[in-house]
Amino acid sequence: MLTMSTQLKNISWVKGVLSPPLSTNTIPQELKKAVARYGDRNALYFCKQDIRLSFRELARLVDNLACSFVLLGLQKGDRVGIWSQNRLEWVLTQFATARLGLILVNINPACREKELEYILGKVDCKVIVLSDRSQFTPYLTIMTTMIPELLDPSVAELSVRRFPSLKYVVRMGVGKTGSMLNFDELLKKGADSNIDLDSITDGLVGDDPINIQFTSGTTGYPKGAVLTHSNILNNAANVTGRMNFTEDDRLCIPVPLYHCFGMVMGVLGCLTKGAMMVFPSESFSPRSTLRAIAAEKCTAVYGVPAMFISMLDVASPRHFDLSSLRTGIMAGSPCPVEVMQRVVDEMNLTEITIAYGMTETSPVSFQSEISDSLEKRVSTVGRVHPHLEVKLVGENGEVVPVGEVGELWTKGYSVMSGYWNDPERTREVLQDGWMHTGDLATFDKDGYCTIVGRISDMVLRGGENIYPKEVENYLQHHPAIQDVQIFGIPDARLGEELCAWIIRKAGQQLTGEDVRYFCRDKIAPYKIPQIIRFVENIPMSVTGKPQKFKMREAMCKELGLVD
Repeated sequence: MLTMSTQLKNISWVKGVLSPPLSTNTIPQELKKAVARYGDRNALYFCKQDIRLSFRELARLVDNLACSFVLLGLQKGDRVGIWSQNRLEWVLTQFATARLGLILVNINPACREKELEYILGKVDCKVIVLSDRSQFTPYLTIMTTMIPELLDPSVAELSVRRFPSLKYVVRMGVGKTGSMLNFDELLKKGADSNIDLDSITDGLVGDDPINIQFTSGTTGYPKGAVLTHSNILNNAANVTGRMNFTEDDRLCIPVPLYHCFGMVMGVLGCLTKGAMMVFPSESFSPRSTLRAIAAEKCTAVYGVPAMFISMLDVASPRHFDLSSLRTGIMAGSPCPVEVMQRVVDEMNLTEITIAYGMTETSPVSFQSEISDSLEKRVSTVGRVHPHLEVKLVGENGEVVPVGEVGELWTKGYSVMSGYWNDPERTREVLQDGWMHTGDLATFDKDGYCTIVGRISDMVLRGGENIYPKEVENYLQHHPAIQDVQIFGIPDARLGEELCAWIIRKAGQQLTGEDVRYFCRDKIAPYKIPQIIRFVENIPMSVTGKPQKFKMREAMCKELGLVD
């Protein structure tokens, strides 16, 4: 086991440096510290709502909302759901719940009735805060369809058999919907109260659970990862620390708040450094993002590769002044080298970093340095974060030699408490403090990590293990291929056969035989995809991760296969 700064000899086991020391602060303590240090400096700006707040103003509104939550009878440990796109109300709810030791439950803004019903039933939310509008999700319609009592303005407190814990629904916007409470009215009511919030906050500790984030749920129902103040606050500080953030930085955050990328790496990452948050739109828009970067002179921007591709190609950066940019994070899926080169050249992101992690580890475990070479930033996810220990484990439980593939296990402050009310699934992945990520990876001698794929994605064809990422990385070099995803489908003779979904570059011609010819004599014959489909788009999660289970389902349906 070797530190990040030391060369590995022959064992895939690394440990991050122990500086800077971990913080014992809770989130409200960190906000109080930021107010004392940066008071009247800009804390955030929501472009769509045209709302700009200083750290002092932010803290005042947070306290107003927290006071109203107390008046509603909420107590430490109660769950509050937030179901909305990126809006100021989201951030206020994030900090107000933390102020009181309430547990914020992040709900995907794209979820529908069945998914919402599962989440509310799983975690027993006492309050849910929801948006009043969206281009994609009819929040109010879904909620009132599920709970018709909400349309009755005479109902003071909900009593719903399906959701016995749910007492209040709070809607955003200026309108009124039946018995729903109005968010702005809660802010006004809290401002008029005289509640001693500090006496509540003083009873909180860093290891208190503060957030439940549901995993993507690629198989079965999603799991609710329970995260603490210490989990997410320290991870946020380490993420922005690796980019050398200061109070002079301004971060553009087009990624969703409901995910760790937005609320932890974005909101809390800025909080720990006094940096300004800029939210360009309620959901991702390449032109709005570029416009916000130019107008607010942002120094950093976050996104998944697909977002950067959209910014490069859909709305040409040449039409915007991006000279203020220097750094940021690209995460969620691998970045093709040509995209990274364009991001550096055309967006001025010379110090952009790559990050890897998962919800259950708060989320980041590996991140590149701003000084890493372009080659390292496209072929690896950097090196281990401070205060974390990571090893790669083989099929028989042994730590594999450097350069060999093993499952990535993580240990340290960032590992979740467990899955909410699900001890069995917690035990499956969390043993002796080690989080079994399910991701396959390799280390080089300097501790740089390369993600090979997921155990669940590995294809077993005729007794040969095939790692889809290896084939994808090779095919990405084809001049006519914009994106490619490799996955396995059932085969009666071989067990599984290799399938490729490919998006051609605009104006390019490409056939399946062209693809196989490109692979011939370059990669092993058993790794060459035999079934190839050219598609217009790849199914993605909200955070930019390809959903191979959907591709597999589509091919099984097309070919009449039983999975």
